[in-house]
Amino acid sequence: MAFKNNQRRINFPVPVLEESVKKEKITTDRSHAVDAAIVRIMKSRKKMNMVELRLEVITIMQNFKPAESLIKKRIEFLIEREFLERDKEDHSVLIYKA
Repeated sequence: MAFKNNQRRINFPVPVLEESVKKEKITTDRSHAVDAAIVRIMKSRKKMNMVELRLEVITIMQNFKPAESLIKKRIEFLIEREFLERDKEDHSVLIYKA
């Protein structure tokens, strides 16, 4: 521990995150952004058709264009968490609950 030598410098490389960890983090960040956009839209509209909601989410997102499958998954996630519910008469219509 007491050894010191001014002529040798040792640089330790900064650990790099693996690509899969980076992609997973990006996916979670994007899913949170899509959740926020859906809740923001539904909070103002209260009741909306699912197709119109998906189109509105795509137009409101400026950082990235979310995939249709991601939007569908996030809508189902918000239904499970009881932020949204389907209309009892027309299942393509979503109602904001919270």
